[in-house]
Amino acid sequence: MDAEVPDRRIRSFVRRDGRFTTAQRLAFETLWEQRGLDLDAGLLDLPAVFPGCSRFALEIGFGMGQSLAELAGREPETGFVGIEVHRPGVGKLLALAEETELRNLKVYCDDAVEVLRRCIPDGSLDLAMLFFPDPWPKTRHHKRRLVQPAFVAELRSKLKSGGVFHLATDWENYAEQMLEVLSAAPGWRNLAGEGCFAPRPASRPVTRFEARGERLGHLVRDLLFCREG
Repeated sequence: MDAEVPDRRIRSFVRRDGRFTTAQRLAFETLWEQRGLDLDAGLLDLPAVFPGCSRFALEIGFGMGQSLAELAGREPETGFVGIEVHRPGVGKLLALAEETELRNLKVYCDDAVEVLRRCIPDGSLDLAMLFFPDPWPKTRHHKRRLVQPAFVAELRSKLKSGGVFHLATDWENYAEQMLEVLSAAPGWRNLAGEGCFAPRPASRPVTRFEARGERLGHLVRDLLFCREG
């Protein structure tokens, strides 16, 4: 039997479960079957997963999930898929979804790159969101940043024509890289104008992380890019 070939792909995350509270663990264990999605199940049939929904959105790296739960509560006609590798955050969001009786929200606890590749159908999403991803601030770690040309091309294939990729970060260097990568990638249009960041849309909830950053004087930059073609 051939030896298993190790996965040498550079990952944009490190699993740090941190403190998994009793409530988060209980929610993860009891609500996963109802609200969780399995990477190995393959391509999603989004209209079947979210009956009655006419739009579909994806958030990559939802943290503790408060903003995603808020969005799902505001837009019951949109089916929301969340991806997060850290189980405490997944547990927290599952509990929030159950408490607020959200029926338009499902969750992956896995690598976003693999979920995109194996589970999200081409041309299926109206909106993709990436808010405050790990900035990997050291120069030698920039290769770990999620927003790279290959990722942007993969994500574009999952959006409908006219679908929007909304990004936000409070890390200036990463914001500039995001703008550079997306501006150079074929098939995208910057909704704020060439070379420009977007004003913060009122539709994007303010996360606790963002509020803390603002108190520390961090400037948040939003980017809105639309798939053309």
